[in-house]
Amino acid sequence: MILVMGSFRLPPRSIGAAQIAMARVVEGSRAEAGCIDYAYAEDVLEPGLFRVSEAWTDRAALDAHFHTPHMQAWLAERADFGITDRRVTAYEVSGEEAL
Repeated sequence: MILVMGSFRLPPRSIGAAQIAMARVVEGSRAEAGCIDYAYAEDVLEPGLFRVSEAWTDRAALDAHFHTPHMQAWLAERADFGITDRRVTAYEVSGEEAL
């Protein structure tokens, strides 16, 4: 399994439009083969800070994700929203444990 975790910031003026675009990419991504989970969430203590959380069955599914039309649209759109401090990392997970 591949987990993708990260964050980015949006200026207040862009949040509404960005949320519409994010909803499209989340919906499209969740429908992809190999997608276990896909979410963006605004931090409750820091408005404009968005958390990224994704889970994929394997690296091939994640790689295919970047070539989908909805992801290509998001990559083009997000530049216009003024995203800053983007830090997103993929982790290979070999097992899991319920906490």
